[in-house]
Amino acid sequence: MTLPHSFTPKEIVAKLDQFIIGQEDAKRFVAVALRNRWRRQQVEPPLRDEIAPKNIIMIGPTGVGKTEIARRLAHLAQSPFLKIEASKFTEIGYVGRDVESMIRDLTQLAVNMVKKEETAKVREKAAVMAEERLLDLLVPPSLPIVNKAISLPGPEATDAPSGHSSTREKFRQMLREGKLNEKVVEMSVDQPQNTPLVEMFSGSGMDDMGSGMKDMFSKIFPQKKERRKLSVAEARVILEREESEKLIEMDKVIKLAIQRTEQSGIIFLDEIDKIASRQGSFSSAEVSREGVQRDLLPIVEGATVTTKFGMVKTDHILFIASGAFHLCKPSDLVPELQGRFPLRVELNALGEEEFYRILTEPKNALIKQYIALMATEDIELSFQEEAIREMAKIATEVNLKTENIGARRLHTIMERLLEEVSFNAPDLAGQKFDITAEYVKKQLRKISDSEDLSRYIL
Repeated sequence: MTLPHSFTPKEIVAKLDQFIIGQEDAKRFVAVALRNRWRRQQVEPPLRDEIAPKNIIMIGPTGVGKTEIARRLAHLAQSPFLKIEASKFTEIGYVGRDVESMIRDLTQLAVNMVKKEETAKVREKAAVMAEERLLDLLVPPSLPIVNKAISLPGPEATDAPSGHSSTREKFRQMLREGKLNEKVVEMSVDQPQNTPLVEMFSGSGMDDMGSGMKDMFSKIFPQKKERRKLSVAEARVILEREESEKLIEMDKVIKLAIQRTEQSGIIFLDEIDKIASRQGSFSSAEVSREGVQRDLLPIVEGATVTTKFGMVKTDHILFIASGAFHLCKPSDLVPELQGRFPLRVELNALGEEEFYRILTEPKNALIKQYIALMATEDIELSFQEEAIREMAKIATEVNLKTENIGARRLHTIMERLLEEVSFNAPDLAGQKFDITAEYVKKQLRKISDSEDLSRYIL
């Protein structure tokens, strides 16, 4: 199996730079890890199986870009990618999610991904078949009248089919031109099955059992059909989906999905510090945390997990973990688990200059977002450079005085700054607003200078 894309490490870092400011070390680590997936595929099979992924732990305070790096990496990887909080897992024997559920979720994502790709391949053929079914609804085939006593060969017998064919072609042309989109047709549609028993099971940590029961019931009890009146545009979407389902080979999809999960799957384990044991504490919670680590260990080391699609090996899935590690440190994880995360990178806290760059440089910069939002109300919003600098300065000061939540503080600052404009926007259409440093100070300084106010408002 070959990976869909093989970006070089420099290209990966350049792509991440478009959305994430700073944290060069972390970007380089994940870029090399992603490139190593491609490199491994180029190695001959006997040695290829021996090359294990180099899992990473990203260490740093909240709001510095750990999750954003993983999220953007998912778009670049074009591989099955799952982000999940480690704190959601519970030790075997307790009610909650077991660690194997993340492999089942990752496999489901891979199946959806491959199915989407296969659907794209058969889209044109499915559209043609759906069009024929739509025409059957709009121009029902004429049934020939058979009279056993009298047979009337001649022009009358052959004119009807040609007339029907001509009408069908006229409707086909109108259909392609979109003239029939609002016309209502009646057709049979699959009726969703109500399976409350399955929902009850799946909500109690038995998610795979729940999905398996749903599959079993769908085979025992065939899906019911109901007659519904739909517009031609709505019917076309349903028919194209049904035709695509017929053309796709699900056995092939599942085989490719499992292969892709095993060879290029990536799992981002957020908040891994929440399952680390605190030094000097021996409560029952500590035992549970260590139990989750013990359960996680075989998955990270390499195990075979049973899913509803088949057996999935985790030996070559890349795990990227992250955590703030305020109350503990990576060495508080069980030694075996530490050994499975050989690469560790520390992300730096963000300062005033980084905040200024976050507000202005990325493709999805907050300034650009709010300008676009106000443009929908026909308001021209602009920010002077001094105003942006002042916002970055206030965000830094508030983070120092209160809890440091990193770049997330900028969202609060921006909302508070533009609260008045946003509220009155519908009545201000056609106007232009220039945000100056004086305006920023007027709106925010009173709050930021008072530690009590800033603690609760900013």
